[in-house]
Amino acid sequence: MNAFIGKSEKPGDRELSAALGPSKALWDQLLDDLSHSDLITGWEWHTYSVKAGWSLRLQRKQRNILYMVPGEGGFLAAFVFGDKALAAIRAGKFPRATMELIAGARKYAEGTGVRLEVKTPKDVATIKKLAAIKVEN
Repeated sequence: MNAFIGKSEKPGDRELSAALGPSKALWDQLLDDLSHSDLITGWEWHTYSVKAGWSLRLQRKQRNILYMVPGEGGFLAAFVFGDKALAAIRAGKFPRATMELIAGARKYAEGTGVRLEVKTPKDVATIKKLAAIKVEN
């Protein structure tokens, strides 16, 4: 669940750190790695409504690459993949749990929506690989 449901203002670094706890280091690592590898060119806090909470939208130029959704004690990385990206993912090597999650993901008009929990450095590596596929496709 989003840690910032009901908040009308975007979260500050202090609020984010309090919500994420120890996983804030993974949050920061993912942002840093994606920026330095040029997979993203910027980010901004975004909400659809106060009832939905806040997420950090990561973009490459004007294209949305992924959303980071802060929760209590952890966060999700949310993607929307097109058919070409899904084919590239299926051809790649990813953890079984990731492949099962993608296989069971719901398809929408704009693509297949996938949300992955980020709990470990291995999860960060998986998200980086998925972001690279999203950028390439």
